[in-house]
Amino acid sequence: MSHPLDRAVWNALNTRLSEFTTADSDARAVRIDPDIGIFVSGVDASAETVAAMADLARRHPGAGMVEHADGPMAELDLPGVEVVSRIALVQMTCAALTPGGPGLAYETLTEADAPEMLELALLTKPGPFRSRTRELGSFIGVKQDGRLVAMAGRRLRVDGFTELSGVCTHPDHRGKGYAAGLSRAVAGEILASGEQVFLHAFALHDATIAFYRSLGFEVRAPMTYTIFR
Repeated sequence: MSHPLDRAVWNALNTRLSEFTTADSDARAVRIDPDIGIFVSGVDASAETVAAMADLARRHPGAGMVEHADGPMAELDLPGVEVVSRIALVQMTCAALTPGGPGLAYETLTEADAPEMLELALLTKPGPFRSRTRELGSFIGVKQDGRLVAMAGRRLRVDGFTELSGVCTHPDHRGKGYAAGLSRAVAGEILASGEQVFLHAFALHDATIAFYRSLGFEVRAPMTYTIFR
């Protein structure tokens, strides 16, 4: 597990996103602020680390873990913390976008948009999204009649890579190219900065994977998403 994306959560929370971890995180185990996200992670699979991760998960309920499916952390059980489910994901990366259609009119979302962002995410369930997730990176969106109907943004950041995340469209406005346009806009900005783009998708969602392939993404690795109670 030497690639920075093999342990994207651990690497992000110990480098570029360290400011978002809880005050009781340390060199052995980290938990992102629960108002920002669900992630908990540890330096290794040792008993000491597992105990520290369990302690953080109990102190800050609603934790989740994303690890390489073939790595030593993927199947960890945390003492005193119930595993709700383990979900197969794929991690996809993009070094160059495919040729796209005309640009999409969108705007940068601000703190004033936070309630609508959370409402849209809870409705469409693009992945874990909390009241302050937007603080991890800039989000853009499309509005119709003053209401937010689609958005996309950034989440994890590790050396050389930034994650495209939170891509979602209100059910009443699907089929208009918003997801593709917003994804291209966010990914294009990341690529222009000299980094590559990555994302996580549910392994069983063939249509979603095909959609991102059409934009220039390819599957890099299998991942496991563990949800703790």
